[in-house]
Amino acid sequence: MSEPVSALMGAAYDGIVRVEECGLQGMITLRGDLASSRVIAAATGASGQQMPGQRRANVTGQSGLCWMSPDELLVLVPHAKVGDKLAAMTKTLGDAHSLAVDVSDARAMFRVSGANAREVMAKLAPVDFAPGAFGPGDFRRSRLAQVAGAFWMEEDGSFCIICFRSVADYVFKLLKVAAQPGSAVGVF
Repeated sequence: MSEPVSALMGAAYDGIVRVEECGLQGMITLRGDLASSRVIAAATGASGQQMPGQRRANVTGQSGLCWMSPDELLVLVPHAKVGDKLAAMTKTLGDAHSLAVDVSDARAMFRVSGANAREVMAKLAPVDFAPGAFGPGDFRRSRLAQVAGAFWMEEDGSFCIICFRSVADYVFKLLKVAAQPGSAVGVF
């Protein structure tokens, strides 16, 4: 059996920010009633994180919960533990009306870090990234130029971005262009 590899094998770029592919990340889509005690137990048990509020992410390291919609969470776990975490979630969910699916190999994850991270993100997504409008733990599903993406701000002001693996090269190139040396606009 072949070993899993990330979409861009750890590609990185340094410009006005650092852009880097984060490597393998375990991701489980969980659909169901987010107020259900079984859904909450499955999600928090797998990730070790508290349930996030609307448009929020609770992430520490490779483990987290991201609010995707009123009936959907993205559960982040270490890649090597996805199978075990998914099995435990399925057992906890029991016969609750829900769906839990491993989407790890269908997604890619990037980090944008540095003093101009807000500016780079603002060049690509129709979101107000101004301080006070978007801060640590805030999460959005939106567009990155022509493709769907999701992102949140980490405590240190960097951003984590998730996109479909099929568009990972496109997203990486978008981020590189937005981070070119000399391209800072100075909005934030």
